[in-house]
Amino acid sequence: MSEKKRYFVPEPIKVNIKSADEIKDDKDGKSSIVLTVLLILGCVTILFPLYMTIIIAFKSPSEMTNDISGALALPKSFGFGNFAEAMRVTDFWHSLGNSVVITGATIILSLVIHSMTGYAIGRNMNRKKGFKLIYFYIVSGMFVPFAILMMPLVKQTANLGIDNMLGVIILYTVFYMPMNVMLYSGYMKNVPFAMEEAADMDGASAWRTYWTIIFPMMKPMHATVAVLTALGTWNDVMTPLVIMSGTENTTLPLAQLNFQTQFGTNYNLAFASYLLALLPIVIFYIVCQKQIIGGVANGAVKG
Repeated sequence: MSEKKRYFVPEPIKVNIKSADEIKDDKDGKSSIVLTVLLILGCVTILFPLYMTIIIAFKSPSEMTNDISGALALPKSFGFGNFAEAMRVTDFWHSLGNSVVITGATIILSLVIHSMTGYAIGRNMNRKKGFKLIYFYIVSGMFVPFAILMMPLVKQTANLGIDNMLGVIILYTVFYMPMNVMLYSGYMKNVPFAMEEAADMDGASAWRTYWTIIFPMMKPMHATVAVLTALGTWNDVMTPLVIMSGTENTTLPLAQLNFQTQFGTNYNLAFASYLLALLPIVIFYIVCQKQIIGGVANGAVKG
């Protein structure tokens, strides 16, 4: 009998070809994992020092230990004795009042002066070259370091008799002008001309049009400028230190610096004073956080 020939038929190779949407989903999934890990690490780097600051501020000196478990442990009892002592030593209410006056006055002047400047530049810089040159001249002030200006400003403020809180307020208003003008002028590109043209047809002057129409429309940017200016003014140490040195008027950061110099080894009082100085500006930021995000998105990105 003749043997039948057998033929080997290979099985078809299955190739899994992903669609463009599937490939995109895989990339998005991997990138989201990386972003999640980075966000977790970022939260840890911020929350861990804050946790240590809070528990040390509430601990008594006898609870301070050198071992890791003792340092991370919660205080036996939560009392406000360290905060009361820190307020007494740093003259907290006097320093707080000075910081509030300086920061509040700087914010008000910035909202009024910088918004008008940004409005004028933003409406005319695309039509007239002179306004564009003024814009770049003002914004270039962001690149001048304070160390170069420090000694001339100390001498000039002393000669003018404004080496006090008034001088510090004026300097802060000038220092934050480049950033604020850039934000305001960028935000004005998103405000249409139609409302101004309608007001002009009704006989309203430019001054009235600005205060009744444009200024209220810039509310998100006002919040952004207010928060950014407040953060920089509230936390600054160098300007009050060099301008108001030798006077009894001190701001909260300057009081913290003096406190650290005198009581640097008393960590309980030091961390309690740091929390006291941090609390007002944190509350202010939480209240205005929605406005600052919206203002930066509309002014800085689109502008």
